Amino acid sequence: ERVNIVFNYDMPEDSDTYLHRVARAGRFGTKGLAITFVSDETDAKILNEVQDRFDVNIPELPEEIDISSYIPEYSGLAMTSYTDKGQQPESGRFVHFDHITFWVGNAKQAALYYCVHLGFKPFAYRGLETGSREVVAHVVRQNDVIFEFQSALNPGNAEMGAHLVRHGDGVKDIAFSVENIDFIVAKAKAKGAVVVRDVREETDNFGTIKLATVQTFGDTTHTFVERSQYKGLYLPHYKTSPLDAAFVSTLPPVGLRFTDHCVGNQPNDAMESVTQWYEKSLLFHRFWSVDDKQIHTEYSSLRSIVVTNWDETIKMPINEPAPGKRKSQIQEYIDYYGGAGIQHIALNTNNIIESLKALRARGMEFLKTPDTYYKQLRENLKQSKVKIVEDLDVLQELNILVDYDDNGYLLQIFTKPMQDRPTLFVEVIQRRNHTGFGAGNFKALFEAIEAEQELRGNL
Repeated sequence: ERVNIVFNYDMPEDSDTYLHRVARAGRFGTKGLAITFVSDETDAKILNEVQDRFDVNIPELPEEIDISSYIPEYSGLAMTSYTDKGQQPESGRFVHFDHITFWVGNAKQAALYYCVHLGFKPFAYRGLETGSREVVAHVVRQNDVIFEFQSALNPGNAEMGAHLVRHGDGVKDIAFSVENIDFIVAKAKAKGAVVVRDVREETDNFGTIKLATVQTFGDTTHTFVERSQYKGLYLPHYKTSPLDAAFVSTLPPVGLRFTDHCVGNQPNDAMESVTQWYEKSLLFHRFWSVDDKQIHTEYSSLRSIVVTNWDETIKMPINEPAPGKRKSQIQEYIDYYGGAGIQHIALNTNNIIESLKALRARGMEFLKTPDTYYKQLRENLKQSKVKIVEDLDVLQELNILVDYDDNGYLLQIFTKPMQDRPTLFVEVIQRRNHTGFGAGNFKALFEAIEAEQELRGNL
């Protein structure tokens, strides 16, 4: 295991090299643990926590050292990143996010909402006209992002009805494109995964596709899709969408390219077990993590672990609330969704400024960021090696957040909830040589959401 941990306290603002009067750093044992401490006052407490966590004895190194190679990572916040991917699976491969399925009250209206406000276009359809007597599905697409909205056709659909009453509109399934689905499902079964629908083949005039579905956290599922023998539009038994795309084509293009990551919220103390499920059942590995000692506001905090596949093309941050003075945004989600579920979907763009201008012209609503955030950002960037290409005044005008390290930066913004319940929302993200998840912005994001929570009477 290769773990990097950085603890950054009272970083001197006037130090270009991030030298501190007292710093202790070391690498210990075969685990390859790298640790940096800053600040006399907090060293003893942190030292004990880390020694207990990793079962190591950390010698004191009371000399002054340059720790610049450690501190800038993740905007100087304390994070854990994991570079040991474990043993490569002997077979089977998770390729990328395939599509995301929503269960909603009215699939047609939901599909059109995402077309008008987020820049999708009608793509595929399954319903009474295609022989589907129980479920209607409207599929929309934007480049490599595919969303499918499903609704029950008959009043007797108990499963979808109960899901809608409990959760409201929300994500039911995150589908992954895979290779060798038989091996993947067999391995998941052997590790105790609950298989909702076993490997099956569906065929039409365009070929055959293999599918299987497993249960993950809450009522959410993962569907595996093997497409190597299929040349059709989307999936067998779907036809081209009957929805008229003429109107949405008159709106400015948004340019969302692919699904960057999907975040799953868990009840308190469930994050670790869910993470272990991905490690055991899907052979994913830990990519990044942070805890409530680093990510908190005056009122609330969170813990998060990001899991990913071997190729690191699918990333699933797993969040849980941590105890705080008031209800956190994670707990608010759990309360209104009725349990664990997908909190937000991050969609990648290569020009967030143009994407945001188009989204705002389409009426999309976003969280607001206070001017003090940008004042502090400008001060912090004076001491950073990274150079932001975009005009900071424009980023401020559009409420775009910035997170960075010495290697690069990311730009991100978050919508308000996509439905009346304060549950699912969307993130728009642009990466410039940065693989993080905006940890430096977690506090700003929490405070922006807390302002919305207060308006809802939920803080």
